[in-house]
Amino acid sequence: MAEAQKLKLIDGWEVVIGIEIHTQLATNSKIFSGSSTEFGQDPNTQASLVDLAMPGVLPVLNEKVVDLAIRFGLGIDAYIDQASVFARKNYFYPDSPKGYQISQMDNPIVGLGHIDIQLEDGTTKRIGVTRAHLEEDAGKSIHDQFEGMSGIDLNRAGTPLLEIVSEPDMRSVEEAVAYIKSIHTLVRWLGISDGNMAEGSFRADCNVSLRRPGQPFGTRCELKNLNSFRFIEQAINVEIERQMEILEYGGSIDQETRLFDPNKMETRSMRSKEEANDYRYFPDPDLLPVIIADEQIEAARAALPELPAARRARFIADFGVTEYDAHVLTLSREMADFFEAVVAAAGGAAQGKVSANWVMGEFSGALNKAGLDLADSPVSAEQLGGMIARIIDNTISGKIAKQVFGFMWESEGKSADDIIAEKGLKQETDTGAIEAIIKEVLAANEKMVEEYKSGKEKAFNGLVGQVMKASKGKANPAQVNELMKKLIG
Repeated sequence: MAEAQKLKLIDGWEVVIGIEIHTQLATNSKIFSGSSTEFGQDPNTQASLVDLAMPGVLPVLNEKVVDLAIRFGLGIDAYIDQASVFARKNYFYPDSPKGYQISQMDNPIVGLGHIDIQLEDGTTKRIGVTRAHLEEDAGKSIHDQFEGMSGIDLNRAGTPLLEIVSEPDMRSVEEAVAYIKSIHTLVRWLGISDGNMAEGSFRADCNVSLRRPGQPFGTRCELKNLNSFRFIEQAINVEIERQMEILEYGGSIDQETRLFDPNKMETRSMRSKEEANDYRYFPDPDLLPVIIADEQIEAARAALPELPAARRARFIADFGVTEYDAHVLTLSREMADFFEAVVAAAGGAAQGKVSANWVMGEFSGALNKAGLDLADSPVSAEQLGGMIARIIDNTISGKIAKQVFGFMWESEGKSADDIIAEKGLKQETDTGAIEAIIKEVLAANEKMVEEYKSGKEKAFNGLVGQVMKASKGKANPAQVNELMKKLIG
């Protein structure tokens, strides 16, 4: 049965999930004013008269946000609307200083597109993207700093956002998280957003509903402003359980927006939605339609980096890595670039698999243990690749390489060659020297020799271990095996 036809049921219920992602675009100034978008400044120091919609001011569209939106549209193979329109989305909210939000409704800049997600079992699924439109962010309500009252920080008001709306194509929590992670990877890969979830640069609203297989969609509830992958997974699971309990006892689901409380592990009602869309839109009279020329789209296309899916396919074809390896190595553009640099320094495409193993294994483990980002690694791609080259040419063994890597991690930019020379870690490949060690080990372990001759393979491994210990790990393991068998006879 094709992947798209498989039903993922929970106690006879099918989960249906659609997701709206808000990602802050990587601009220095806001979408309709010159105010700074820098994070972490004192409250209300970055809100201009334009952001506050004071009388007599006019918004001016930031040209860069259009280029970034086009880049995203091309990244998901979407339709680009060359005549998009801004509208005023009218609603009251305390941290919205205008009483409306400038957004796009009828003519979003990015139309139908798609993105392929990879699931834990190695299968892929295509998720449709309905649209992606430009809009401004609201301010922020602060409830925990003042007793008996709330504060309003308008620094974020007017910050440029791209709202990415999926089709209701996801049928499990796993698919929802995989989709959000894929979009997160893409916006960072394309350089249109830093994707910093802790700073509010990337957040998701998850629409969850249940239905019996083959029935129309159920009533959905929106889980608002989830800003970590862990919270997204927890919130959807909690909401599925809540809705299932109501429906199993014959109740009905009210369409509403809900908030997730990770401390109580529950969702609670934020506001009801009596209609599918309870806002009122009309074209913004202060903003002209956005007209995009063919040349602007083609310039954006020419500037696109190689996309994650294409890079995964190339890694598999050129470097002989597995699909899983390729997926992990392209979780970020920085990691993919690092891996390619390691392969080049290690000796080229033929060393792709061993390079992948080191990047995903020892190297990534050291980064995680130290709590470092890739950019802060004390070992460069050229250093790591150079060390792998010494494994390939038998200067060191894989076991000794772990020692070399440890010294490189603690050193100030020393190469593997420097460390091998300084620490005397070069692998012993002289046949005469290895034979001498083997003869000593065989003479001291006659019982193990007899056990091996009687068919016990473990005894042979024990003898090899004794030789490696006697050589302080420097003997070439392949030579040890070959010479040991020859000498035992």
